[in-house]
Amino acid sequence: MSEPILEADGITLRFGGVTAIRDVSFHVNEGELFSIIGPNGAGKTSIFNTISQVYRPQEGDIRWKGASIMGHRPDFVAELGIARTFQNIELFPQMTVIENLLLGRHIRMKQNWFQGMLWFGVAKAEEMENRRQVEDIIDFLEIEEWRNHPVALLPYGIQKLVELGRALAMDPELLLLDEPVAGMNLEETEDMARFILDIRRELGISMVMVEHDMGLVMDIADRIMVLDFGEKISEGTPEEVQKDPNVIAAYLGSSDLHVAAE
Repeated sequence: MSEPILEADGITLRFGGVTAIRDVSFHVNEGELFSIIGPNGAGKTSIFNTISQVYRPQEGDIRWKGASIMGHRPDFVAELGIARTFQNIELFPQMTVIENLLLGRHIRMKQNWFQGMLWFGVAKAEEMENRRQVEDIIDFLEIEEWRNHPVALLPYGIQKLVELGRALAMDPELLLLDEPVAGMNLEETEDMARFILDIRRELGISMVMVEHDMGLVMDIADRIMVLDFGEKISEGTPEEVQKDPNVIAAYLGSSDLHVAAE
């Protein structure tokens, strides 16, 4: 495995008198699918918000390719190559699939609004290239038939794929997936799992995934970190985590963790 692309060292995040994350450290290797699990309220999404710098930890450091990103704005973090999806779909419902995906390309556009309005020369070439990349993502996620439909009219599972596509449109090196199969049926979950594996295998994008579906996590994650009340209680391969008595006791209170993964 290559050197870590992302490192978190001793992260502590407080909201008033409540400590959401306490002294949590982990790393993500290049090309790895790293998963974070834990009961509701364990601090999983807060970890994502510290990586993207929506929340600023009071203690610790987060490094991207060896350089600290602490104190930077979320748009700066996105420009570095860190994109994310959301637990609750955050698309523009009245816009089409293509329009939502093009919004993901905005961060990579170099021409200003006036040049774009004229749609001539370099600005036109840039627009055409961005549209080509969006069409590639549509083909990759197999959502061609929905490309010109308003997002509000799409089935829930397709909306989740569109949100994934918008994150891919940002050309990320690290993708943060916040409960990518939440609310999906079995067929939709299997499709999403296939696309996640294809993203790693064909696009070479590293991923951090927060997910409650233990079957999915145990099947596709390379390593897993387990949180409980904002503290890390275990980290390792799926096999190691399933056998950890601290995880069994804190997460489900029984051996059901192993059963859920089978």
